[in-house]
Amino acid sequence: MSLVDIWRNRQRGQKPPKGIKIMTTYHSDALVFFGATGDLAYKKIFPALQGMVKRGHLNVPVIGVAKAGWNLDQLRARAHDSLEKHGGVDPGAFEKLSNLLRYVDGDYQDLATFTTLRKELRDAHHPAYYLAIPPVLFEAVVEQLAKSNCSKGARVIVEKPFGHDLASARELNKVLLGMFDEADIFRIDHYLGKQPVSNMLVFRFANSFAEAFWNRNYIDSIHITMAENFGVEDRGAFYDQTGTVRDVVQNHLFQVLSNLAMEPPAQSDSESQRDEKVKVLKAIPPVEVKNLVRGQFRGYRDEKGVAKDSQTETFVALKLEIDSWRWKGVPVYIRAGKCLPVTCTEIVGKFRKPPTLIPDSVLTANHLRFRLNPDVTIAMGMMLLASAEAMSLQAREMVASRDPHSGEMDAYERLLGAAMEGDATLFAREDYVEEAWRIVDPILKEKTPIYPYVPNTWGPEQVDLVTPPGGWDNPSVGQDELSLAKQAA
Repeated sequence: MSLVDIWRNRQRGQKPPKGIKIMTTYHSDALVFFGATGDLAYKKIFPALQGMVKRGHLNVPVIGVAKAGWNLDQLRARAHDSLEKHGGVDPGAFEKLSNLLRYVDGDYQDLATFTTLRKELRDAHHPAYYLAIPPVLFEAVVEQLAKSNCSKGARVIVEKPFGHDLASARELNKVLLGMFDEADIFRIDHYLGKQPVSNMLVFRFANSFAEAFWNRNYIDSIHITMAENFGVEDRGAFYDQTGTVRDVVQNHLFQVLSNLAMEPPAQSDSESQRDEKVKVLKAIPPVEVKNLVRGQFRGYRDEKGVAKDSQTETFVALKLEIDSWRWKGVPVYIRAGKCLPVTCTEIVGKFRKPPTLIPDSVLTANHLRFRLNPDVTIAMGMMLLASAEAMSLQAREMVASRDPHSGEMDAYERLLGAAMEGDATLFAREDYVEEAWRIVDPILKEKTPIYPYVPNTWGPEQVDLVTPPGGWDNPSVGQDELSLAKQAA
């Protein structure tokens, strides 16, 4: 069985064949999620749990832990309300999920909470602990897990943000590795759970023609855009402490970039794949201030929870290099932001223009375009003859596209299932996280200018300082695609 077959089967929830080492030898026999009454649980975790039950991937106790003064009936009611608003209630699956649910109420700093948890685990020997809580609470929770004898034989699933800079990421790694082995730590970046992100790897490694041109000999530059046509909504206080670089560039977009730029792994196991992704980041020098533009949409400072003199960016454009054999000399341009004209994530690889008798001024560079949302598209841009009489040319695309909302697993459903199986392929390793922070650490420490921009535009005027030759390719979406984007958001 090929590597691509294994990837495809994992997306369907199927186990790999015998002899393929992408998971450890046991399935977690309980799932404990801290932060059971929080916003993430409400919007993402309960829908994912129902999906897992519906597919037959979850039949172990699910224990919610929080300090809310609740009981089990209230947690079940919260789960039902969550599903009504986020995806819909499947009566049969919800009944099964309700029977699996348990609840522990208590303070994360109190050993008694974890003593009660130990009792609720009963005969479970290999629980998975999902820390859907702020990073500041990680240390207290993992220490109490160890003190209460709950950590033995367990896995821990950690929600982002994983630190706010290189130093804090190293400190969090130190805390976790003090209680758990690296093989038992699963750092979630939900972007890696999205099937379109894995689709990039399938395109690259399942198609022999792709290898011929996906390198510095033919690619002139790579552009990555992650645009959102909405603001910070109810996340003002969080976002004002985070900003665009920390919120989506250092994690989501670097994951996309490592998938685009990695070499084929030597073997099919998760560590070989993660090794190649780390090599990509190691080849990227830290971003220089001169290759960065930060922006803030007008009206951001009026959002609830946002400081009136905030210097937090809601838009960023940056340029970086990958000093590897494959990509040396190919600039990578990344931009991301809120209150832009559309909601869309798209990658464009621009080809070098061919030597030709046709004037360069009438040629549009060929391109390869990956769209990850709201629809899933792979397109090849090329020049065609528009008129034989006038010998005029036109740029056209050959497009393959499909609807991503066709019964596929939600990202959180896929990731939680993989973590409970022990499959680390879709999770960030310690060295990957630290390398990602290393790349952006210098620009986070510098006090760079923040430029205002008008909502529904492509960022501040100063973005021209970090713009690819020929300009950015601005993605556009139709009404049907816009509807899909709103559903995904």
